[in-house]
Amino acid sequence: MTYFLENTWHPEPGPEGTWTVNLTNLSDTPLTDFKLSLTSITRIMPTHLLTGAKFLRRDANYHEFAPLDDAVIAPGASWTFSVTGINRSPFHRNDAAKTAWVTYADGTHAKVHVGDLMHDGQAPVRPAPRLPEGRLTLPFALLPWPNEIDATAGDAPIILHVSENMSIADRRLVVSIDALHGRLFPTAQRIFQLSPTLGSRGLRFKHDKSIKEEGYHIDFGDEITIISGSETGQRYGLIALAQMLHGASIDHAFSFPQTGSIVDAPRYDWRGCHLDVSRHFWTYDEVLRVVDILAWHKMNTFHWHLTDDEGWRAEILAYPELTQTGATRGADVPTMLPQLGDGHEKRHGYYTQDQMRSVVAHAQSLGIDVMPEIETPGHAAAVLAALPALVDPDEPPNSYYPVQGYFNNALNPAIPETFTVLERVFDEIAAIFPSKYIHIGGDEVANNAWLTSPKAQELMAKEGLAGTFELQSWFLRKVKAMLTARGKVMVGWNEIAHGGGVPPEDTLLMAWENPTVGIELAAQGYDVVMTPGQAYYLDMVQGADWLENGAGWAGPVPPEQSYTYEAEGDFPADLRSKMRGVQACIWCEHFTTKQWFNDLVFPRLGAVAEAAWTQKDQKDWLRFARQVRLHPEL
Repeated sequence: MTYFLENTWHPEPGPEGTWTVNLTNLSDTPLTDFKLSLTSITRIMPTHLLTGAKFLRRDANYHEFAPLDDAVIAPGASWTFSVTGINRSPFHRNDAAKTAWVTYADGTHAKVHVGDLMHDGQAPVRPAPRLPEGRLTLPFALLPWPNEIDATAGDAPIILHVSENMSIADRRLVVSIDALHGRLFPTAQRIFQLSPTLGSRGLRFKHDKSIKEEGYHIDFGDEITIISGSETGQRYGLIALAQMLHGASIDHAFSFPQTGSIVDAPRYDWRGCHLDVSRHFWTYDEVLRVVDILAWHKMNTFHWHLTDDEGWRAEILAYPELTQTGATRGADVPTMLPQLGDGHEKRHGYYTQDQMRSVVAHAQSLGIDVMPEIETPGHAAAVLAALPALVDPDEPPNSYYPVQGYFNNALNPAIPETFTVLERVFDEIAAIFPSKYIHIGGDEVANNAWLTSPKAQELMAKEGLAGTFELQSWFLRKVKAMLTARGKVMVGWNEIAHGGGVPPEDTLLMAWENPTVGIELAAQGYDVVMTPGQAYYLDMVQGADWLENGAGWAGPVPPEQSYTYEAEGDFPADLRSKMRGVQACIWCEHFTTKQWFNDLVFPRLGAVAEAAWTQKDQKDWLRFARQVRLHPEL
């Protein structure tokens, strides 16, 4: 590495403080006639004071600078500049430059090594452990914990074989769970087989239509019986057995039941997890593994966040530009510059329609519904880059920006072609995804969006609309009609209710901003899934210490907080039926590698899974802390 960039944050002047950047030339030649680019979630605002550098441009998290008076950095020397007027005071060490590079006069680039953000007001402190040692209540590896278990431990890890009279379909289901376990834990011993062998115990199924759809019973004896009313219940019973067999095979603290029973069914119908593949692209194989991990945790909904400002990831045959332009970023890509955690290299990634169908089929084989998300009207920078005809040419290009800093990033309801594009997109998405739900986003539109668009102003006057959110509501009612015509239920973030909202019938909203929002939405008649950032956003830091990883806007979210948070909270009894369940959200601004993913998602994904399945009186933080260490990772 020939260049090194250091960040420092000074608390003064308040409240945002001062961000100082220092670039050192460690090469043997002078650094001259260059520009410095960096990506940072701490952003320079339009009103700022910069000393020591020229500020050339910003696009959301992308920043570009140059030295004053074409200064030269000699070998071993440094260039320092400082800025006040940043968007907020940083929370943690990863809240300034994540990546950086210099661009020479000939247009070539060189990577810059970037250090952590240093806090000029306090010395760093090593974070406390995220999990206590924990202790077992029963020696069985089960997560989520069942709602009724009474069993005694046996001696050694064993293998289960199916009974001779088991149907082909049932044997196929058993093998599918053995395959799931093998994919998640490739080096572990196999746990199911079809034929008896020394040390194996028999397994059979029994059907009882009185048991709920997702419920199951297990009776342990010389032969093990899974009793259920559906294939879903059978599958969950098999996963419970697989978890116990796996735990007993790798950790001597765990065993397998010799006698006893489990009677189990989930607490909530909606047990979801969202994955953002727009900000950082996850490969097809990685998405399949995420689905496998959800199945292992008995979660039943995969919310696939396919589009956002940073990239459009779903192939749409009617508009190939969406994945040609909208899925490509790079320092030399004028339409889509690098964003948080990107380098200068060109990055491109999307899912073909065959790959999306394959993910759906894989998830369905594991009892998981795949709900796609197509963001609208906000978070549409990638769409507008790909389809510039959707922009009002008379709207000033930098007239508004939402919290993420993208200028003019919302689809304009006054452009007729906007609705043509959405109709065609929803036609193709509806054909790929059999789920009755389509998520349309609806969140974080800037509160002054469209107000300088002459076309939008004309539409608002014609329709008698006042302000951004009444126009957004008008727009979303049209989108809802599109989905209804295709037999789909609209799902969106809680901001859909702004400006008059959309009719609550056949509308499902996700309450993310804070826990009380869900109650307010239910009181307005909406069905609600609880996914508050303060408990279920898995990109949040897991502690208050400066050296922790992750985002910080919702405050520290340690695993215990995710585990003990009660989504029902203060829901009145008369509104309880409106609360459909809970969902984890995996937002990927900070998730530049698998290691970052694993560090932030686990063990909190398991905590949300148990909150979704296990009744409050059966939860136990210390028991969970001991068991969750067995979880699979990406």
